[in-house]
Amino acid sequence: MSILARQEPDRRAGRERAGRRRMPRWQLLLRYLLLLAVLGLTIGPFLWQLSTSLKGAGEDIYRSPPSLLPHRVTLGNYSGVARIIPVWDFALNSLKVALANVLTNCVGAALAGYALARMRFKGRRTALVVFVMAMLVPVESIMIAQFVTMRELQLNNTLLGVVLPGCIGAMNVLLMRNAFAGLPYEVEEAAYVDGANAWQRFVRIALPSVRGTLAVVAIFAFMGAWDDFLWPLIVLSDQSKFTLTIGLNFLHGTFADNQRLVAAGTVIAVLPLIVLFACLQRSFFRGVGEGAVKG
Repeated sequence: MSILARQEPDRRAGRERAGRRRMPRWQLLLRYLLLLAVLGLTIGPFLWQLSTSLKGAGEDIYRSPPSLLPHRVTLGNYSGVARIIPVWDFALNSLKVALANVLTNCVGAALAGYALARMRFKGRRTALVVFVMAMLVPVESIMIAQFVTMRELQLNNTLLGVVLPGCIGAMNVLLMRNAFAGLPYEVEEAAYVDGANAWQRFVRIALPSVRGTLAVVAIFAFMGAWDDFLWPLIVLSDQSKFTLTIGLNFLHGTFADNQRLVAAGTVIAVLPLIVLFACLQRSFFRGVGEGAVKG
């Protein structure tokens, strides 16, 4: 009985603290309104493009007030894009570049991040500063040097020339470095005592512990390669090697008056990114916490 009597004040104090932490209704309503506004600004343009791509030729897309839902859904705009430009060939080229970028970034950033976080070698701090400084250099300022390098290597007008400049990103290396630095040393020390070398500790212990950050790196690498326009535009000249962003832009004038086809091409370009994020969203949000910069 005395134990229950002692627990009652603690429960009462807990309820009082919860009551003090409870947010006023007007603040809660304001937060939801702001979230809805941000949501509308974020996905509103995509929903409008999706709606336009599903509208038939007889439906006015410039009516006022605008109608988000098409009166009669049609997929003819997507087949129309495929008839005008080789959109699936362009998408395949983009997919090749994006997957190669994901592979090189995941492998290279993981190896470099583990070395910077766990290994002790001369120049480690200097290398870390170099990666930080690399993030501050505008990509446009080194485009000419990159193009000259690709030309000297005879890789211009090839998909390999598109992949190489972005095969390992400085930001991805820093993300992996921070993720590895957050792991407890005791686990690796136990493996070291058992006779595991650096490669075994990396593959069997450290790497499985940062799968979330690897998902973040994969998403960033895929998005960067899939959406890239300027560098493929500079290095590619053969239409058969165009990526999707260049292909849609170069032939934009062919169907510029038909905004339904433009919207269909936009949806085709965005859809793989949505599918990728939907598949990796849990790992992405877990990886953001793993790779956060610690004070």
